[in-house]
Amino acid sequence: MKTFRTTIACFTLFAALASAAEINVQVSPVNAKIEWILGGAVHTSHGTFRLKKGDVWFDPESGKARGELIVDATSGESGNSVRDGRMRNGILEVKQYPDIVFRPDSIIGKVNLTGDSSFSMHGKFRIHGEEHEITIPATTSIKGDLAETRLEFDIPYVKWGMKDPSALMLKVDKSVKIKIVAEGHIGRGL
Repeated sequence: MKTFRTTIACFTLFAALASAAEINVQVSPVNAKIEWILGGAVHTSHGTFRLKKGDVWFDPESGKARGELIVDATSGESGNSVRDGRMRNGILEVKQYPDIVFRPDSIIGKVNLTGDSSFSMHGKFRIHGEEHEITIPATTSIKGDLAETRLEFDIPYVKWGMKDPSALMLKVDKSVKIKIVAEGHIGRGL
């Protein structure tokens, strides 16, 4: 009887540990592609940023998440040095705020640990020294220990306190679209 109870206790412990397992995704800065798109009255501007670091943990059972994605704000470029200087120095003020950071706190929806998934990540987005609550739609494809994730969302930069670069005849949108494609290696832990 004692052996039976010990066996049941061990199975219960292992089941609890298995359900509490977190999934870690270490995002490769080299393989991350971050694009920004800013619409305007005359034309649409396109540019890129570089990822500095990405490490996200989530529990597929509870949806809890943690970690951070850090973007190098100083790396923003569009191919036009005048526009890039205005963006970095006048709008993002990168000398004072060199990083843009997303810290997820929850996953909304189910992330399939193999194959394709659509879900959302909720968390805090820090840009220009201020944190803002945000929910970001995501799709991911997991094959083995490799995940490719796509995010697409808008940043209402003017509403969030940054300068509007519009001039007399050169009006631009008050939000910028962000598109991210990132690869990460998956690890499992407790």
